[in-house]
Amino acid sequence: MSYKIIISGGGTGGHIFPAIAIANALKSKHPNIQFLFVGAHGKMEMQKVPKAGFEIKGLYISGFHRNIKDFRNLMFPFKLLHSLFKSLVVLLKFKPDVVVGTGGYASGPLLFVASKMGVPALIQEQNSFPGITNKLLSKTVQKVCVSYPKMDRFFDPKKLLLLGNPIRKELSNSHISSDEAYAHFKLEKNKKTILVVGGSLGAKTINESVRHMVKKISKKGYQLLWQTGQAYANLAEQICRQYKGINTMPFIARMDYAFHVADVVVSRAGASSISELCYLAKPSILIPSPNVAEDHQTKNASALCDQKAALMVSDKNASSELEDVLFDLLEDEKVQEILSNNIKKLAMPDAATNIADEVIKLIKK
Repeated sequence: MSYKIIISGGGTGGHIFPAIAIANALKSKHPNIQFLFVGAHGKMEMQKVPKAGFEIKGLYISGFHRNIKDFRNLMFPFKLLHSLFKSLVVLLKFKPDVVVGTGGYASGPLLFVASKMGVPALIQEQNSFPGITNKLLSKTVQKVCVSYPKMDRFFDPKKLLLLGNPIRKELSNSHISSDEAYAHFKLEKNKKTILVVGGSLGAKTINESVRHMVKKISKKGYQLLWQTGQAYANLAEQICRQYKGINTMPFIARMDYAFHVADVVVSRAGASSISELCYLAKPSILIPSPNVAEDHQTKNASALCDQKAALMVSDKNASSELEDVLFDLLEDEKVQEILSNNIKKLAMPDAATNIADEVIKLIKK
């Protein structure tokens, strides 16, 4: 039997990668499913989703800026009305059996209209503190899949399913050649490697902090694999050109190789990043972004720190503290082992498959 499914979510990799992972899990179970993604015009899902092999339509929608005086907020009501109408058109034309939301601007209007039309819906909340969109949508959808315990503080316990965050398909490949991974980044196998990822778009605070450590990293004989984001790429390349074992790039396409070679990871604390670190059991230093709604990255990181599964440095203290924390961790293999063992206990490797099962159950009901 052929099902028709709309998946909506985006804005950041944290919403897009789980959406694609769920679609891939559904496709592996039911190859005849017809998929349509719905995202926000101008956001990264409009490139990432087609590259993953799925069709996507865009809504003219953006978030409401926290500064109430921001002139861009004047356009919000018009964008919302336009997106609600466009969502109605998309739903009437595609006629989905079920809709799935993974968060982000576009998922709000799409799932709201779908629920009013009686289309069964499921949302997947990645964070330990949900965003406003999913809080509102949870009142009308049938199922809420979450990644952290004790989420009944925010959602109806009858709808809750603790299933974890889906990770990118390529990261679950356990047959990676070590030689190939190190060679891909021109790194040496016998040296410890630091992986720095500031999110899919980069992170200024992390980049500035790492910039001042490059010389010391090279001098101590460590290697650095540094995803800078596009805006910082040229400067990082100029700074690092003179140092051995330092590899910078705007975006790391082969994250499976990057995680394979990494001994220690410095990362933002987005939910998808944390799920990947748990799955791969990497000793990590988390630097939560302060520029996210409800400060949910700090809450994500704290949930790990409470279980001695990661270290945390605040964004405002990164320039003064990250260097000491990083080198202390690199030089203490016992702490690395503790962090690795504890973070692995938090992994939910079958998240995408289990969420896919729940999506199919909704159709069959």
